Amino acid sequence: MGLLTFSLNLTLDGCVDHQEGIADDETHAFFTRLMDESGAMLWGRVTYEMMESYWPVVARGGEAPLAMREWAVKLEAKPKYVVSSTRTDFLWINSHHIAGDLRTSVQKLKDVTPAGVLLGSGKLATELDRLDLIDEYKFLVHPRIAGHGPTLYESGLPSARRLELVSSTPFRNGAVAMHYRRVRD
Repeated sequence: MGLLTFSLNLTLDGCVDHQEGIADDETHAFFTRLMDESGAMLWGRVTYEMMESYWPVVARGGEAPLAMREWAVKLEAKPKYVVSSTRTDFLWINSHHIAGDLRTSVQKLKDVTPAGVLLGSGKLATELDRLDLIDEYKFLVHPRIAGHGPTLYESGLPSARRLELVSSTPFRNGAVAMHYRRVRD
């Protein structure tokens, strides 16, 4: 069974707006490594549609810096799973719909993906954390205070999560990669 790892960019005040992070080669290389280490990507519909609107064009030769093109090509090849109750057709290469009971479907995905699943949607992460399915957290914390939302776990969790620090890695741009593992009581 693979681990479900939640990974996202966030600011010091918890903002997860994708436009607030630093998008440079070092940041893209970090997320490319995470994707390389995982067996599949998992997103909610909104995140999927945001990714689908940009990355396939870059993967097929669109204008972008080298680190972004490398990410796009690898993302194109990676299995992508999408949780949605409103959309069932996903035309981007290697995209698959997850429907039915969320706990059962995501646990089954973890079970059949030994290299692990990389989760990159904030709202979906809240739901999966409520179901006790997230095993690890790999956040890239940017040296910014956004002063607005959306924020991480905006709709709350039923209880606190105890985490163990696995590693922290500072970047040249001032961001810090934080890797935490869930402590299960």
